[in-house]
Amino acid sequence: MSFSVIGGLPTAASAAPAVVCNKHCDARDPSLSPQDRVSVTTGVSSRSIALHFNDADAMGWASIDNGGPGDHVWLDRSMDGGRTWASGSRLGDTAVPAGGRGWRTQMYNVDDWNSRGVGALRACGQPVGGAIACTPWARTTWNAGARSTAAATALMMSFDRDSKLFGGNGWWTSANALTAITDNIRISGMRSYLYAVADTYDKNINAQDGQFRNEYLDDTGWWGLAWINAYDLTGDRRYLDTARADADHMNANWNDTCGGGVRWNTNGNYKNAITNELFLQLNAALHNRMPGDTTYLDRAKREWTWFRNSGMINNEQLINDGLNDACGNNGQPTWTYNQGVILGGLTELYRATGDAGLLSTARTLANASSVKLQTDGVLREPGEGDNCTGDGPSFKGAYVRGLGKLNRQLPDHPYAAAISRWANSAYDRNRNPLDQYGPHWSGGSGATDYGCQQSALDLLNAADGS
Repeated sequence: MSFSVIGGLPTAASAAPAVVCNKHCDARDPSLSPQDRVSVTTGVSSRSIALHFNDADAMGWASIDNGGPGDHVWLDRSMDGGRTWASGSRLGDTAVPAGGRGWRTQMYNVDDWNSRGVGALRACGQPVGGAIACTPWARTTWNAGARSTAAATALMMSFDRDSKLFGGNGWWTSANALTAITDNIRISGMRSYLYAVADTYDKNINAQDGQFRNEYLDDTGWWGLAWINAYDLTGDRRYLDTARADADHMNANWNDTCGGGVRWNTNGNYKNAITNELFLQLNAALHNRMPGDTTYLDRAKREWTWFRNSGMINNEQLINDGLNDACGNNGQPTWTYNQGVILGGLTELYRATGDAGLLSTARTLANASSVKLQTDGVLREPGEGDNCTGDGPSFKGAYVRGLGKLNRQLPDHPYAAAISRWANSAYDRNRNPLDQYGPHWSGGSGATDYGCQQSALDLLNAADGS
């Protein structure tokens, strides 16, 4: 992936830069830095442009070398992963002095801790009368000291500080992104982004139909599981209460079409796999967190009995999207998330009942999906595209989350090697200098955005936690 930019400045360059103060304020002398780590470089017209980091203080500076007097060098700072930098353009813009061949800017902060801005820097330069060149975006090792925390930090660059959702207005995908963040807090111990849990809840509790419910019952299920995770992490009872409200909303949409099951949408009767898998896992999880409960356990058992006999599990032990009008398997794609959520659901139901047959069934399903959905030894989504927007890029993350949950439950941890292999491939072959990931864990071209980033973080979480 190439991130160098050659050409004119964006129109955002005219915005006045905001001064940021953390441990130190912007425009600090680089000679005061206790270290100098060159992160990324680029070149233009024989000049070398470099981005330097002071990891101890989470600051950076830019330099230009092998040039001449009048050459300019500066930093750009972005708080959304390099998509925009209107309030952080041309920081420290300075020219090579007379008689010199190179120069550097002052140091500037990467993050804005006062406003929870998770940032990135790039170094830019322009020879006299020449074109502009910029390095890739990168950041210090602050909150990015390990590969999973670096991925979590890159995902938090997509957390909109106004809407408190990922990607600005992602709904069910934000539930998955928040789940990946909370899992990372639990696994890594890095609590820097714990604020996202309460911020998301407080801002959106009354959105749509309230309590994170809407007409799409799978959306409601994703949010219910996100709040189970938040409850496990914080012990805050309001998150458990919301998860209960979500489960109750889903249960109100169980009907007799095709003999049972939760419908996908309140305006229809389509029965699909993901909605019912989420219903299974959510109800079993609630039972496991509510001493004396029988209601949610009974719902989980009823769901599994119906799902097992629904016909959505095909002869290859893969799960298709749903049922057709005649209540038969509709033969639609075996999306990875349909293979993963069922594993999490059966693991939770096993914990609730102690029925070893549930783990045996989960293992049969996992054996099939972990092999049949690979290409060249790496997990790949059916019909996987090159972009990271929309629903599909989140699917693989949900799969490895469920597979990891089952793997931790089984005493021999049979899927640890595959998960580790996929994680190593993604880290080595599908990552840019900002620790942003694309859609193809085996490598290759593709964009980056929060859907792919969430899935990659789920993968790294599963690898670290397995």
